[in-house]
Amino acid sequence: MANTTLKTMARLKRKKRIRKRIYGALDRPRLSVFRSSSHIYAQIIDDTKGETLVSASTLDKEYKQHPVTGKKQEIAKAVGVLLGKKALDKGIKKVVLDRNGFLYHGRIKALSDGAREAGLEF
Repeated sequence: MANTTLKTMARLKRKKRIRKRIYGALDRPRLSVFRSSSHIYAQIIDDTKGETLVSASTLDKEYKQHPVTGKKQEIAKAVGVLLGKKALDKGIKKVVLDRNGFLYHGRIKALSDGAREAGLEF
């Protein structure tokens, strides 16, 4: 971790603080979001078993069949809608959002809005 920037270190500190309080059980799993400079990833995790129930990202086959062009926020919203549809197919209706240390605005907010649009409850 010698080459990590101050910005990354601050995000990882926030991530630790958030993860102390957030726990995803089977009745309300955790929706974990990660964003890189070019892609966005989201997965719904059951922490009791330690397994991923549903995932979606800009690299998924389902997303690439109908890609959204435009701003990164629009793309993140489309990934959120895709994740919400997959989750509802698996019977998941309620989740708790783990923003992974990222601030709740921009692409993170757009992804959660898309998931809400698809029918997930936070």
